[in-house]
Amino acid sequence: MDLFPSAWQLWVAAALVFGVLELKLTGFGLVWFSAGALVASLAAGLGLTFIVQFGLFSAVAIGLITASRTLFKNVFMRDASHLKTGIEAMVGQEAVVTEAIDAPHGGTVRINGELWMARSLTGAILAGELVTVEQVEGLKLWVRRPSATLSSVPPGEQNQEKR
Repeated sequence: MDLFPSAWQLWVAAALVFGVLELKLTGFGLVWFSAGALVASLAAGLGLTFIVQFGLFSAVAIGLITASRTLFKNVFMRDASHLKTGIEAMVGQEAVVTEAIDAPHGGTVRINGELWMARSLTGAILAGELVTVEQVEGLKLWVRRPSATLSSVPPGEQNQEKR
């Protein structure tokens, strides 16, 4: 009786280990290593060398990882919208004016619990009014009253258009 497992048995054991790890871990990807190990076990059963077995294991695992990533990205995530975070997420949100915004100096608004310096696109705005963030320029927000239309362009944007 042979006490040492053969190569195909080791590959099947590796496939089982990868399969169990796939179930236990939160990521998705070890299943492809399990499939590669099963292909390598078939190669071992046919009597191919370890280099060929390992080559098949690597090729199948890498190929399936690449194919699944492409499939998920192009098919399943095709209609997914871009998640806006940070400053990008502020544009279009409402803020409350905490310090009146006047033409020469600007004022302060509270958005997402934070205070930001703000300039108005529509003239003076009193404290307590709701405004909509139109753009972020450095650490300054350009805001307007929700009912106002965009009629002026901030100075920083005028300079960019001339270039």
